[in-house]
Amino acid sequence: MGTEHDHHHDHHSHDDHDHSEPPADVALRVKALETLLTRRGYVAAEALDAVVDMFETKVGPRNGARVVARAWTDPAYRQRLLETPTAAIAEFGFINRQGEHMRVVENTPQVHNVVVCTLCSCYPWPVLGLPPVWYKSSAYRSRVVIEPRAVLAEFGLLLPNDVEVRVWDSTAELRYMVLPERPIGTEGMPEDALTSLVTRDSMIGTGVAHAPGQASTR
Repeated sequence: MGTEHDHHHDHHSHDDHDHSEPPADVALRVKALETLLTRRGYVAAEALDAVVDMFETKVGPRNGARVVARAWTDPAYRQRLLETPTAAIAEFGFINRQGEHMRVVENTPQVHNVVVCTLCSCYPWPVLGLPPVWYKSSAYRSRVVIEPRAVLAEFGLLLPNDVEVRVWDSTAELRYMVLPERPIGTEGMPEDALTSLVTRDSMIGTGVAHAPGQASTR
């Protein structure tokens, strides 16, 4: 893809749908299923905790945030990340299924990138964890290609008209990750502190990295 698309008004609004959390009934069903499985002895609670911990802390957005922070502070690593992304990401040990073939696209003052999977929900698990509910929705998958600016606005991201929007379609063979712009005022900040500014949405392209002192939400 990689080109800007015209957009029009659509009734699906950001206020009507929480883009960061699954519906309450889904959470309740998952909890009920977990309780049933553990009570009947099919699954050990410790095993479930280990799986959750793996996706939240080992293959979650924290991994991608570390990659981004390194690229912000190390020009040589940034070059490797853009030229040979899979190998560069593997330097952190973040290589696994759903992330064997990666491409990293860089946001600049002139270009803003956003990622989608139009066919299903292909997503780079090793660096971003599990895909959010909205990423898998038919509304996002179809609309972000046709009217990306309108969709980004629903996430609270309003881009200047002179910024080109490029939409990238992830597939089972190739998965994309956005390298967000480094926030202004972060010069001299250590890599660990920069990591806390990188959000999951900024690595999908539906958001930007936080400014110093701004709380990270997603």
